[in-house]
Amino acid sequence: MRQHLIFFLVLFCSCASSQQASDNQLSKTREQDGWKQLFDGKTLNGWRTYQNKPADSWSVKEGTLYCKGQSADNSSKRADLITLQEFENFDLELDWKISPQGNSGILYMVMEQYPAAYLSGPEYQIIDDLHFPQKLESWQKTAANYAMDTASEMAAKPVGEWNHARILVNHGHVEHWLNGKKVVDYQLWTDEWKQKKAAGKWKDAPGYGQSKKGHIALQDHGSEAWFRNIRIKEL
Repeated sequence: MRQHLIFFLVLFCSCASSQQASDNQLSKTREQDGWKQLFDGKTLNGWRTYQNKPADSWSVKEGTLYCKGQSADNSSKRADLITLQEFENFDLELDWKISPQGNSGILYMVMEQYPAAYLSGPEYQIIDDLHFPQKLESWQKTAANYAMDTASEMAAKPVGEWNHARILVNHGHVEHWLNGKKVVDYQLWTDEWKQKKAAGKWKDAPGYGQSKKGHIALQDHGSEAWFRNIRIKEL
């Protein structure tokens, strides 16, 4: 019985190590197809805080980009984390998970002349849909284009499990994917988009969605969040 237990533990550890080793790496096929890693799994190379604000909430933890959120005594220095590089047309993929009652997001085409990243870049929403302590509108739920377009279905896995996100931006055409399902499809800068912006939360944010090129940002919304396998292909 003891031998069987030891064998099981060795097998489990071996599988876990193998999975961790395969994270944050690209296959040869993907490399040849033009994909590149934005996170090496070991360092914050290629990333910095929005507007270079002082922050202590981001670190690398067990092969993930980890946001520790806000401390209980509010002593944390918080800021969104952005890529050094700017991107225009791209296919972005990453894995994420959120803490219970957590809130975060992935922003794109972010510029830095505004007080916050969300005032320029559209946001792929990440949130605990089921247990968030406040009532959520449909446009606040996971994978929505925050405050603009509702996700067509609830496709997120339970809190604590990994989810796979994909954001496709190609000459103003944007798609949000969650766990293999396309849940948002919209076109930037059309008359319909302008009307929706003018009628909603961004009516007094003149820079929202205006840039055709910008940074990718991971949002620090005061909650624990984890990100890995962050990769992009420029189109």
